[in-house]
Amino acid sequence: MKTPDYTATILVSQNQTTAFNAIKNFRAWWSEEIEGNTDQLNEVFFYHYKDIHLCKMKLIEMVPDEKLVYQVIDNQFNFTKDKTEWINTKLIFEITNEGGKTKVRFTHQGLVPDYECYDVCFDAWTGYIKKSLYNLITTGKGEPNPLEGEGFNAQLAEKWKLK
Repeated sequence: MKTPDYTATILVSQNQTTAFNAIKNFRAWWSEEIEGNTDQLNEVFFYHYKDIHLCKMKLIEMVPDEKLVYQVIDNQFNFTKDKTEWINTKLIFEITNEGGKTKVRFTHQGLVPDYECYDVCFDAWTGYIKKSLYNLITTGKGEPNPLEGEGFNAQLAEKWKLK
């Protein structure tokens, strides 16, 4: 059954352990502006991009080389009226073997088309998963937002006029 939750899938030649370890390293594919541990069960980390997006997440499930689940425990966008969007949603990474390759399926459970942020979040997650995380797994180098706050988020903010 297809759900309206945002989902993206990538297929790589690297093994499941390589993909698993890359996913846990949010600083290497999402943003260098992260405080806290992104790879420790029950640890909370904080992400922000200027005043546009502030987010606290917690790693709530970890099955080595197969699955990671992060829960959004607090979130704030400066461009939405509904300040509860993303809160209690989950980022689910499922890693499987498919035809000798490693399949990474990312689902942002609870991020649905009815959300005010959906279009910009769709663009953002697509870039982070299909480009930055893919590159991190396949080449060892992702394309996270740098500490100074420019990069991909700056391009999205300009595209969506989020200033």
